[in-house]
Amino acid sequence: MAEITFKGNPVTLIGEEVKVGDQAPDFTVLSNSLEEVTLSQIKGKAAVLSVVPSLDTGVCDAQTRKFNEEAVNLGPVNVYTISADLPFAQKRWCGANGIENVETLSDHREMSFGEAFGVYIKELRLLARAVFVLDENGKVVYTEYVSEATNHPDYEKAIEAAKSAVK
Repeated sequence: MAEITFKGNPVTLIGEEVKVGDQAPDFTVLSNSLEEVTLSQIKGKAAVLSVVPSLDTGVCDAQTRKFNEEAVNLGPVNVYTISADLPFAQKRWCGANGIENVETLSDHREMSFGEAFGVYIKELRLLARAVFVLDENGKVVYTEYVSEATNHPDYEKAIEAAKSAVK
């Protein structure tokens, strides 16, 4: 299981760590229009799953903006930012910040994604910072569980993995 800290303090992650080569586990999250989104609905194209604690923080904001900028250069790859923020807050944040190339998904209702991918922080009811890249069949081709939740992920490795995931 991945071990992470939040502001230097160890936290408990609920769920199983996902590894490269695994079939991505199923999950149910909500779109900004409150529609359920599951793994089967994002299969068919390679995908970057950028996981953040909350869009209303500096690093999460920067992470989502970075993937939004890079999304246009990835080819046929869908880019998602997943957080425990309410769908209304995600929609408002995207509109206020000109985010058009990333789709935000909310795990606030059941923490289904968090448990399935092992990123649910028990003590905070937030998601740990992580990046997962899936191929078009939902196979995990890249993972990064960021060891300190307030640090940035390795954008270049994730972007390279996303480009490589396109067949």
